Amino acid sequence: MQAQARPMALSPRRTLPVLLALAAALPLAAQAQAAWPAKPIRVIVPLPPGGPSDIVLRSAAEKMQPLLKQTLVIDNKPGAAGNLGASEAARAAPDGYTWLWSTDTLVTVNPHVYQRLSFRPEDLQPVMRASSFGQTLVCHPGLGVKTVTELVRRAKDKPMSYGSGGAGSPGHLATELFSSVAGITMSHVPYKGPAPAMQDIIGGVVDCGFLAAPTVLPHVRSGRLVALAVSGAKRSPLLPEVPTVAESGYPGFDATFSLVLFAPRGTPQPIVNAMHDALAQGLSNSAVVERLRLTDQEVVAASPEQTAQRLAADSKTWGAVARRIGLRQD
Repeated sequence: MQAQARPMALSPRRTLPVLLALAAALPLAAQAQAAWPAKPIRVIVPLPPGGPSDIVLRSAAEKMQPLLKQTLVIDNKPGAAGNLGASEAARAAPDGYTWLWSTDTLVTVNPHVYQRLSFRPEDLQPVMRASSFGQTLVCHPGLGVKTVTELVRRAKDKPMSYGSGGAGSPGHLATELFSSVAGITMSHVPYKGPAPAMQDIIGGVVDCGFLAAPTVLPHVRSGRLVALAVSGAKRSPLLPEVPTVAESGYPGFDATFSLVLFAPRGTPQPIVNAMHDALAQGLSNSAVVERLRLTDQEVVAASPEQTAQRLAADSKTWGAVARRIGLRQD
């Protein structure tokens, strides 16, 4: 009968140093997390300063700093549709001192569009879907359309064009999703941001476009633009009289976008939870809520799990749109 092999045992001389090392390491790791944050916290924003996303973060940061007892250093790193800032955040040490604040398109659109993406989306850990926002469909008054139904009818009869803030921008994606469900085709004219696109719609150079509500609101009020619909699931508080696309004959239509906080993959969960809670408290402040409302945003403050689920679903939606229109960038 063959003897059973015994498990190999470490000698007392070898076991003791291993146990001592483990015993020393565990308290140190716990102390490091418990002491967080022990220095200023850097938040990378891969967008230019002064925009709605930047304003929201700075407003919330004012309320977060007393809770965290540290300064939040907001570091704008625009370029390549957010890819430059995302690359820097993805490479950062997962120690709770580097975070990324960006529109969700960074991970729901860019991986489907850029052939040589400079970061891996899986290296960014979703922390919070902080706020949501839509786009407003506006047209030049001379076009003679005042409803979505009239726009679709005209687009089926005559060639039409639309402007956006650039290839892959929320307005571009919202218009292409709408065109798909409405069964129409319009020529896309990309601009370097929503403001110049809006100016050319006002000037009649292009016919219409989905653009950010705060950008177009003054011109809708003055009559220089006609607002037909909003892209989100709910009406905008800035334009409560304007229906959603879903209310305009396309049930289920929802082109909603988000601002999201990310951490480098591997950031300890207790630190992620602490940052999430501080941001949630900052966003719940009445002054911050009002400032978001004025930029046509609604506080969401979703959990990390809810955020990951929503990003995965939106990635499928916008990936399909990108493939349908052949949206590719080098």
